[in-house]
Amino acid sequence: MTTIRTARDSEWAETFTRLKAMTTQGRYEEVEAEARALAALPRRPWRRRPPHWEARVLATGAAVMHGRAAEVLSELDALIAELEPVGLNSQMLRLIARSNRVVALSGLRRYVEAETAALGILSELTRIVHRAPVAGLELNTLEHLATVLCGLARHEEAEAVTRGNLTRANGPAAGVLHITLARSLNGQGRYEEALAEARRSVPPLPRYACGYLDLVTAEALYGLGRRAEAETAVQRALTDCERRLHPAHPRIREARDLLGRITGGA
Repeated sequence: MTTIRTARDSEWAETFTRLKAMTTQGRYEEVEAEARALAALPRRPWRRRPPHWEARVLATGAAVMHGRAAEVLSELDALIAELEPVGLNSQMLRLIARSNRVVALSGLRRYVEAETAALGILSELTRIVHRAPVAGLELNTLEHLATVLCGLARHEEAEAVTRGNLTRANGPAAGVLHITLARSLNGQGRYEEALAEARRSVPPLPRYACGYLDLVTAEALYGLGRRAEAETAVQRALTDCERRLHPAHPRIREARDLLGRITGGA
């Protein structure tokens, strides 16, 4: 395997392409460990855009997706401050780091801050759309925004965001948006619609979304008074999350809270 210590500058791109592919595969622990090792190597002061920045963005992003928002939020803040947009590449890295920060804030239930951060990213993306391929980051940020709006109990707005972007999403992103749409319908008490949406055939979900479908399905079933089915679904969600995510991941807490309501008769 090529290492940054021995690689020519041209091999940085190959290394980061491999790490990004591993992130897509849900190998968050491996990505973070290798990216942090790369970031710790001696810097080359003549480079305007040190590859160490990209390594740190990958490392903190992997940690957030794994569910360790509280651990890395201050690190993200410091990284974003350091990543001054001296060029388009640095600006895009900074926007990716800011998008990861939205997820971290949302996971910590700091929804007002998360909404402000997401809207700021979307505003900046509109200003550079003619200079860079921003569609993927924009869609990810809108996905995060819909989740934040659900956290703020602004479910009608979350529904509008998800419905407005489903046609442009594909693959795992489409699957996550469909489930968030179902969550927004649950929040409006439209449980039959939510259950139908949750049971729609969706593409395989990324690791960071594990348990999400079963959790939203359980919420709909509970809302319909189908407690036994809801308990089975939320137990499945909790087992999946505990097996594949960090113990601090917010979805584990959400699943336990819902299980308590179901079994406690609330």
